[in-house]
Amino acid sequence: MQSTRVEGYFYLIAFALCIPAANWLLGHAGTVCPPNSPCLIPVAPGIMAPSGVPMIGLALVLRDLVQRRLGARWAIGAILAGAALSAFLAPPALVLASGVAFLLSELADFAVYTPLQRRRLVLAVVASGLVGLVIDSVLFLQLAFGSLDFLSGQIVGKAWVVLLSIPIIWWLRNWDQRRGVQAV
Repeated sequence: MQSTRVEGYFYLIAFALCIPAANWLLGHAGTVCPPNSPCLIPVAPGIMAPSGVPMIGLALVLRDLVQRRLGARWAIGAILAGAALSAFLAPPALVLASGVAFLLSELADFAVYTPLQRRRLVLAVVASGLVGLVIDSVLFLQLAFGSLDFLSGQIVGKAWVVLLSIPIIWWLRNWDQRRGVQAV
């Protein structure tokens, strides 16, 4: 169906926009922006996270939707382009960390999502998102800062976005079923 393809391109553009948004937020927006450190936001009582965290959680969900609408090849292409864009747009000190963490976490998301998505869409999005967010958090923090100080904040912040997507994914699955739309 043409409308599902257009939908897929919308998800692809939104996915691509998450990357520069996350990198911009890290250095420019937060409730506190300590010197020589990323800007931070609260993600739970007493837990702070770098301010780009919600955008990365959203990227994990959007990547799944790109695959659902456009197919696995588009998803892999989006991951590769996203990793390059992430590295290109990251502050110089974070280029390696941003590119590697994005690439490996999105590939892990792809590996978990792909076998689950046709039968259990909501489970696929949640499980793949959780795997991807843990990998992204650990790799990014270790490579960027040599420390896992913000690990709990990263995981909690990204998990909030993945969990908040559940009603939308559930609705999308039901809407697809009513229209007779199959995942690509």
